[in-house]
Amino acid sequence: MTAAGLTTTQAPFIEEARIAGDLYIQQPYDLYIPDNHEAWARLYERMLPLWEKYANRHFLKGIENLCLDPNRVPRLDDVNKFLNPLTGFGAKAVAGYVPAYMFFDCLRNREFPTTITIRSKDTLDYLPEPDIFHDIAGHVPMHTDRAFADTLVRFGECAQTAAEIVSEIKDEHERAMRLTSIIKAMARFFWFTVEFGLMKEGNRLTVYGSGLLSSYGEIQHCIESPDVQRYPIQLEWVINQYFEIDHYQPLLFWVDGFDHLFDLVGQLENWMKEGKLNNVSPGEPEVNEADLLSFLHRTVR
Repeated sequence: MTAAGLTTTQAPFIEEARIAGDLYIQQPYDLYIPDNHEAWARLYERMLPLWEKYANRHFLKGIENLCLDPNRVPRLDDVNKFLNPLTGFGAKAVAGYVPAYMFFDCLRNREFPTTITIRSKDTLDYLPEPDIFHDIAGHVPMHTDRAFADTLVRFGECAQTAAEIVSEIKDEHERAMRLTSIIKAMARFFWFTVEFGLMKEGNRLTVYGSGLLSSYGEIQHCIESPDVQRYPIQLEWVINQYFEIDHYQPLLFWVDGFDHLFDLVGQLENWMKEGKLNNVSPGEPEVNEADLLSFLHRTVR
């Protein structure tokens, strides 16, 4: 059973959990094999100089605060011992995809759904789905910052607002159409900020988005390439801008700081209440049935 360890798409433990319907799990640390730890070590070693050059100061402080071992896959319990006293956040192990409302509700409760598998050491640049390096080395250092953590909680609260708004719509078709548009807008906002956001620090742009912070090729490309369009963030642009996940991002937005980002989340919620998210532009991302049902039924656990 342990031959593949906890390698992404090859882990029997994860498949068994999914078949059993277990989304929230414990991290079976003893199942990691030497190849898994080698993959982590290689990823960490090659990202460190890029973080020092391109990452924002809050992330760099977070890496320091988490005391991650550069040579071994982290234990989530150890991560949480450093993280929780700082902002109340904790990494929560999951077996796979978390439907939208459940994901946002975790954020509202200062929990971050965390993948426990890791990509193969032979395919470090190929990421068919999130892995523990993306989640722990990309996302979690930002969770040590109080302003950023509070912004995630605020974003999670927006999901509650969305569920309350659509629950008052009697017509099923109208309810589904409006909810699809709201979820699409929220997903785009999350993508262009938490996953692929830039920050203005002094007279230069730095990276705070986890998708960029965990990508060896894209972290430099997003700052230095003339092929990337970079604009100060505008909410109306973000919620109507589709994105594709299978190539480097050609369009990115920057914020002035996390207080700015917090205010934008508040604006997003106000627009939701005013109906401005009811008919955003079509295109990616697609909203699947599990995401819709998670809001309609307010699926939390």
